[in-house]
Amino acid sequence: MAFSQDTTGALRDTTHSVKDTVKKMMPADSIPKVATQIRNVNRVDSILKYHSPKTAALRSAILPGLGQIYNKKYWKLPIIYGALGISGAVFSYNLTNYRALRIAYRAKYNASLSPPDSSEWSKIRADLMPIDMNALRSYRDEFRKNIDYSALFFVLLWGLNVVDATVDAHLKPFDVSSDLSLKFKIGPSEMARTNGISLILAFK
Repeated sequence: MAFSQDTTGALRDTTHSVKDTVKKMMPADSIPKVATQIRNVNRVDSILKYHSPKTAALRSAILPGLGQIYNKKYWKLPIIYGALGISGAVFSYNLTNYRALRIAYRAKYNASLSPPDSSEWSKIRADLMPIDMNALRSYRDEFRKNIDYSALFFVLLWGLNVVDATVDAHLKPFDVSSDLSLKFKIGPSEMARTNGISLILAFK
């Protein structure tokens, strides 16, 4: 479709008129701020598009720490593996002692009913040999409860690892503005109307 010279000129005049109207309605010093806000919104949209909380949660659920790596929070990896490692070691300690106590109690219980079976008696751990049968049963039950608690803590820590990765991914686009500043101020505070040290979060 071809436009005549008069039509083209009219369109150009209309465009200039709209630009002039916008300039009159919007102060000149606010134009850079609006441009910065538009860039920040576009950056948020870009981060949300390519950084998925669902992906972070799924990776951490499959293997602890993968979600934190996805979020680029590498400093959290020693904390996660340290916590899971300690809880796993506690679980293993409780399980090992429970099994040893169960074997010792069963051997001594069977020996109280009939002559002891040498093969079963030889399985008793040396440090458990002098312990009374009733004490063995009590210790066995205690370690059985500890197994449940340590397993529960391990699962909870694994779940917290997933929650942490998900929350970090959600907050990824939160602070996208260079106009944010956090600083200390010594002197009178206009808001609190007192003197002292204030922590100020400023939006430029």
